[in-house]
Amino acid sequence: MADLNHRARPIRLAIVDDDPLVRAGLRILLGGSPDIEIVAEAGDGAQAAALADAHWPDVVLMDIRMPKVDGLTATRRLRSRPAPPQVIVLTTFHADEHVLDALRAGASGFLLKDTPPRDIIEAVRAVAGGSATLSPAVIRQLIDHVADPAAGPRRDRARTRLATLTEREREVALGLGRGWSNAEIGTELVMSLPTVKGHVSRLLAKLGLNNRVQVALLVHDAELLT
Repeated sequence: MADLNHRARPIRLAIVDDDPLVRAGLRILLGGSPDIEIVAEAGDGAQAAALADAHWPDVVLMDIRMPKVDGLTATRRLRSRPAPPQVIVLTTFHADEHVLDALRAGASGFLLKDTPPRDIIEAVRAVAGGSATLSPAVIRQLIDHVADPAAGPRRDRARTRLATLTEREREVALGLGRGWSNAEIGTELVMSLPTVKGHVSRLLAKLGLNNRVQVALLVHDAELLT
């Protein structure tokens, strides 16, 4: 995804939420930003694929709880497509038990529905530019809150996957797990910014992941920061 400073057109945004009032509020909030264009809306996750086919959004704001097809399923379907849109899941509760699943499905982050307007706009811009909107600190809070009986087997699987990395790639992955930016990773590991970006790209390709949040989740699943 191109840097926002060099974007030749507005960010194409779609909203998927079963509450018409929420959609209207988001439309009013985001429609006033000159660099964001709302290209489509849908009332259920079942419509997300058709919406993406017809309108090619850059970013989808996705409600996580919907009556027919929930945001988790819709996110997984969207992110498995060629050239998929970035997805930000929306939730009412800070510790929604489905948030981690949505992030593992490829969402770039999540927002509470009462997030301040400025932060929602910045989140849309961030994911359109290839960044994530969820810090590992929030991930840790969710992991602590949600009891998960599969933690042991998932830890073993995560460690097996991370074992395929070189020592330097592993160091970069741990930096992502700590929530460091590329610049912070470069400072800590004494690497140039282009070198860090190259390592991050190779990490994603080698691990078969979509974004930095998923790398951070994998590091936390492996319990390497405890």
